[in-house]
Amino acid sequence: MAKILIIEDELELVKVLRSYLENAGFSVVSALRGDTGLAAWQNEAPDLVLLDLSLPGLDGIEVTKAIRKTAATPIIIITARVEDTDRIVGLELGADDYVTKPFSPREVVARVKAVLRRAQPVEELTKKIIIKDLEIDAESYKVKKAGEPLELTRMEFAILQTMAEHPGKVFSRLQLLEAAQGVAYEGYERTIDAHIKNLRSKLGDKADRPNYIETSFGIGYSFKED
Repeated sequence: MAKILIIEDELELVKVLRSYLENAGFSVVSALRGDTGLAAWQNEAPDLVLLDLSLPGLDGIEVTKAIRKTAATPIIIITARVEDTDRIVGLELGADDYVTKPFSPREVVARVKAVLRRAQPVEELTKKIIIKDLEIDAESYKVKKAGEPLELTRMEFAILQTMAEHPGKVFSRLQLLEAAQGVAYEGYERTIDAHIKNLRSKLGDKADRPNYIETSFGIGYSFKED
């Protein structure tokens, strides 16, 4: 039974999410503040965190930073903020997904299942992709560049793997979202841009002089062939 940590200061929303998640077979713990939520994450070792951005004690951005210093625990951001920059900052810090209030609790459960499914090792994916100076191990979810390991989130790994398996093929944002999550939601495909930005930074790649990831303006992204 996967354990979900909800860090959200709206008690009624916590109750609703807890009910839906428990009915879906998850174990649920919760915290109403960012600082106590971070402590709960340390003590409870959850499989996934549902994290509000606007929290007393410590905001969601700071909680995400603290978690990502030491762990790759999947994080789904819950936010009522309408500005794209808030959501993008969360994704750039390593969050795996986000949902915007108001939302359907059923959608949240679906997102949780998709992110957890993505985080599980897949036994049949045992091959390694060797391309340029990259070694992408689909069994261990590890990437090395010139022999040096790169710290990628599961989402970043899935996006890179998808493109590296088909060099030169241009993937739309929605295609990458579906390949990485197993499900794609209209309106959320722009989150791919934040993950691509992270990947480029970790690969030492430049958008204007790419060695790995090329942008096809108005279409999407591809792994550079030559």
